[in-house]
Amino acid sequence: MSSPDETVTADVAVIGGGLGGVAAALAAARAGRSVVLTDEYSRVGGQVTTQALPALDEHPHVETFGASASYRAFRDAVRARYGGVANPGGGWVSRLCFEPAVAQSILDDLLAEAKVTVRTGVAPVAARVTDGRVRDVTLADGTVVAATVFCDATERGDLAPLAGFATVHGSEGRDAHGEPDAVPGGPDPAAQQSFTWCALVEHHPGQDFTGPAPAGYADLRHRLSFDIAGWDGDVHRYRMFTDGPDGKPPFWTYRRLRAEAPELVVLNWASNDCGGQDPLGDPAGAERAGRDLTAAFVHWLRTEAPREDGGRGFPGLRLAPEAAGTPDGYAEAPYLRESRRIVVDTPVTGHDLRPVDGRARARHLPGSLGVTWYHVDLHERTGHPAPVYRPTAPFTIPASALVPRGAVNLVAAAKNLGATQIAAAAYRVHHGEWAVGEAAGTLAARCVTDRRSVGDVPTDPTLLVAVQRDLVAAGVPLAWVADVPLGDPRFAAVHLAAAHGALEGERAASLAVEPDRPAGEADTTAVRRAAASLGVDPSTVDVTRAFGAVLEDITA
Repeated sequence: MSSPDETVTADVAVIGGGLGGVAAALAAARAGRSVVLTDEYSRVGGQVTTQALPALDEHPHVETFGASASYRAFRDAVRARYGGVANPGGGWVSRLCFEPAVAQSILDDLLAEAKVTVRTGVAPVAARVTDGRVRDVTLADGTVVAATVFCDATERGDLAPLAGFATVHGSEGRDAHGEPDAVPGGPDPAAQQSFTWCALVEHHPGQDFTGPAPAGYADLRHRLSFDIAGWDGDVHRYRMFTDGPDGKPPFWTYRRLRAEAPELVVLNWASNDCGGQDPLGDPAGAERAGRDLTAAFVHWLRTEAPREDGGRGFPGLRLAPEAAGTPDGYAEAPYLRESRRIVVDTPVTGHDLRPVDGRARARHLPGSLGVTWYHVDLHERTGHPAPVYRPTAPFTIPASALVPRGAVNLVAAAKNLGATQIAAAAYRVHHGEWAVGEAAGTLAARCVTDRRSVGDVPTDPTLLVAVQRDLVAAGVPLAWVADVPLGDPRFAAVHLAAAHGALEGERAASLAVEPDRPAGEADTTAVRRAAASLGVDPSTVDVTRAFGAVLEDITA
């Protein structure tokens, strides 16, 4: 906690300490810049700490490729704290489930090692801006943060509108971009996704923690069940500790964070998925509704949930304040599935992420600053209860999606990137937020170093390539490549060239680049186009060499 009326100065200020904010701060510090990181909650970490959701939602290749060196280091550190256990909690929703305290300790250590100044418990309340340049940001305790570049990593996308930059929330509407999963017609800011106020619960067989029914329980009771209405139109049935009648694995191990007694789970289920609220415009009202719903779910689990033996209720469920880091076992902060999103000239849309016949990746977006992948996962939106689950192909993070229209020194660094509601629903998960933050922090540091506007990065090829080179040097993939891992001497060349379209020929059909195989005719066209994008004379490219060597030539 900072002292009131203090002024803190740094090269880069990251406002918001979730996974995107942490990644942005580490990236900027890694580039040699001084960094201050602030957060409105008591701890950094967001989803894995204050939101009590350290069961990582990730893409299926995360163990082998498609993740940066820093994200992999975080995952490796988690496993090391558990003696090398691959999945300490054993939750079946994720390859890596663990306890919030472990995440907090690791992130605190990483930030301290990077010499990032961290201020917690203080939200931004005002920003002073001149001609698109943020001069400083005032925090709730009166602290003023001054910096050359600011990263907005707040959970609700608060800083951009405080600074006067346009944002959108809810749905843009189907008319805007023709996305079939957008709500019909024009924009609907109220059509925000449901959120979850998670709670951590231990199981103590033979004990009884049942208390009186919480206020409003009778009105909420009809929403509480193990069963989930699926995106496929079916109802999927679950049991507490054993496989469900239609073969689904147990509810209890869905997001289990601790496999040793007393076992610990996070409650993030359809039953406490809170819709019909306005968590961006009325966070206090949403908090009441979200906590009340989760309290009702806890009581139902203790008293009415069907048991495998034919009885009702599991009274040995205990809220775990020690694990949650809160007085009552409920998360400190809500798990929000969307925030305000910055307005950019060409937002990423659902069309940009969809699978394309004959391609292993989503369509090429210029200016890649990183990769991520998740399906479009839209929960209930206010006024539009049907969920959406839409497959995507592996996609990238374009530089143009990180810079608010008209901004000189502000970049988006979390769920607030310039994407439609549909596309943002695929960027929002743990790995995606980290990747966006790392891209933003690296971009910010380069603009400090070169004394450039952040708005120049998407439009100035030389500056864009400088940022991309910074990223690949730090082990950040810029494209989906299965067979040129970090540590391969061709890593930087392959990823830099791929970011400029070099994989748009024969190599577009597979995530394997096969760098030792010569280029085919379609590859030759793509490589020469990439060479021109990189400022290299295409006529000088010797495409008879192995593909990897050709990419090294055009990126040397």
